[in-house]
Amino acid sequence: MSESTSQASSESVTITVGADGPLEVSGPVEIISADGTVLRETSKAYLCRCGHSANKPFCDGAHKREGFVDAGLGG
Repeated sequence: MSESTSQASSESVTITVGADGPLEVSGPVEIISADGTVLRETSKAYLCRCGHSANKPFCDGAHKREGFVDAGLGG
């Protein structure tokens, strides 16, 4: 993992693990690729957890088609 510079913000970032679905990232975030390219600056994004999205790292709903099952309990 590389070091990055972060900006102080009074807003927090929350990541919610959805049952049978993506990670919901809420708050002021930048999603950055491995080469440093900013893919998206947003206040909400859904990130693929099933590995089948054609638009990684973003969710495209493939988890429904593929029957991805995970309760999202972190265990």
